[in-house]
Amino acid sequence: QVRLMESGGGLVQAGGSLRLSCVASGSIPSFSTMGWYRQAPGKQRELVARITNIGDTTYADSVKGRFTISRDNAKKAVYLQMNMLKPEDTAAYFCNTVWGSAAKWGQGTQVTVSS
Repeated sequence: QVRLMESGGGLVQAGGSLRLSCVASGSIPSFSTMGWYRQAPGKQRELVARITNIGDTTYADSVKGRFTISRDNAKKAVYLQMNMLKPEDTAAYFCNTVWGSAAKWGQGTQVTVSS
């Protein structure tokens, strides 16, 4: 059974940085796409960034130039480096992996940015 475990969330002041990590346990295909989503209170879950197995990336417009997604296939891990954080980045961040019609989600890690 595949499980995703996120870490690295916390409280940071505006302008600061955080690095989120997500490690998968169990077997996931090497061709899976991995990504990060976030959900703020009262809002829908939205894509932050995703990365394919060959390193192609997609970012939400709101985070372009500030966030960087990367992955380590050998470790079955995906990372999100978040710089120049803003209060509007405050949300629960969820790791996700997708292959074919299958998708798995982590339980989330909270990121809070104070002004």
